[in-house]
Amino acid sequence: MISLQSKYPSEKIGNLCDVFRGSSPRPINNQDYFVGGEIPWVKIADATASGKYLYKTKQYVNEYGASFSRYLPAGTLLVAASGTLGYTQFLGVPGCAHDGWLILDNFINLDKDYLYYVLHLLQNFFYNAAYGAAIQNINTNILKNTEIPFPRYEIQKKIACILSNYDNLIENNTRRIEILEEMAQLIYREWFVHYRFPGYEQVKMVDSGTEFGEIPEGWEVLPLSELVETQYGYTTSAQNEPIGPKFLRGMDINKSSYIDWSSVPYCEIPDNVIDKFQLKIGDIVIIRMADPGKVGIIEQEVNAIFASYLVRLIIKTSRISPYFLFYFLNDEKYQGYITGASTGTTRKSASAGVLVGVDILCPSTKIMDEYNAQISSLRDLMNNLIMQNNNLRTTRDLLLPKLISGEIDVSDLDIETA
Repeated sequence: MISLQSKYPSEKIGNLCDVFRGSSPRPINNQDYFVGGEIPWVKIADATASGKYLYKTKQYVNEYGASFSRYLPAGTLLVAASGTLGYTQFLGVPGCAHDGWLILDNFINLDKDYLYYVLHLLQNFFYNAAYGAAIQNINTNILKNTEIPFPRYEIQKKIACILSNYDNLIENNTRRIEILEEMAQLIYREWFVHYRFPGYEQVKMVDSGTEFGEIPEGWEVLPLSELVETQYGYTTSAQNEPIGPKFLRGMDINKSSYIDWSSVPYCEIPDNVIDKFQLKIGDIVIIRMADPGKVGIIEQEVNAIFASYLVRLIIKTSRISPYFLFYFLNDEKYQGYITGASTGTTRKSASAGVLVGVDILCPSTKIMDEYNAQISSLRDLMNNLIMQNNNLRTTRDLLLPKLISGEIDVSDLDIETA
């Protein structure tokens, strides 16, 4: 099964490494794999297109589950066999992998970083090779029989080294983004949960007569439903080809506090409908189905609409700002409310009315202005780093096929690959 054109000789992946499936823990003898679990158990839903390493997961297993599922060291190479088909990532931490992943190990004269970049080029190939009607899949045989360019080992190392330099910069920027986001969340909680905002010592606390209890004088508790308008998104299918506007979905906002537009797909939509669903700076979108309560904010001009699993919140008053609302919705109090208010057993959901069916504490204009200034500064830094990452990915992805095909010859380059 030949998949990539190259001046280098080719070889089947199955002849160069072991390929096997992850596993799904199932209780045996009434033992629960997840009780007290601290070992990451990576599912397909944890996959991300924005990083080389996969660090975060939503589920954990205990030692018993780890032994059943095969404990994998950090640096294990994974390929998504379903869902986000063909996504390839390294485990950033030791853990276990769900059976939606294919695991590659025991490499023979094959640099696994080089293989990672080759697989990065093969995603569309895997889509075409997949089987299944409702859910597309690839299996171990498909991956084993896929032929890849197989230059000498030292050439593989040089190619991987050049491309890894870009990914290392991306990883460093991503860590800085996470630190800035933690700072922004802490500022919100410090000011509006613990009431330790600038000058709080001189502000009198008064009884609000609501569940908020005592609040700073001059602040006000108001129904969120009176401050925003809601709108359901558009129903269509996502496309990888740029055939229309970007199509923002739940999976594009449920893993981070920012939107990485480089990984958001496209969609078709009639010209006479697009204005109704066009996203604007300051719009808040919130997931209403499958993962209700996860929130995204539009921070840049982009030709994009939003999917039907999302609800747009449009602020119609100066009492709250987009960033204030965004962090209010992300705070654990609101997230706890959504968890309790969502309906459904297998797939949780919340209507637009439920999503805005809470009270919100509105600070004084002075404090709101000071908060916006601080958060805007942090978010500007975050978005600059996100833009840097997008540029780095673009450059890397331009180099990638030229290096793998041999169009750019690295054999005479003096590169330190240790």
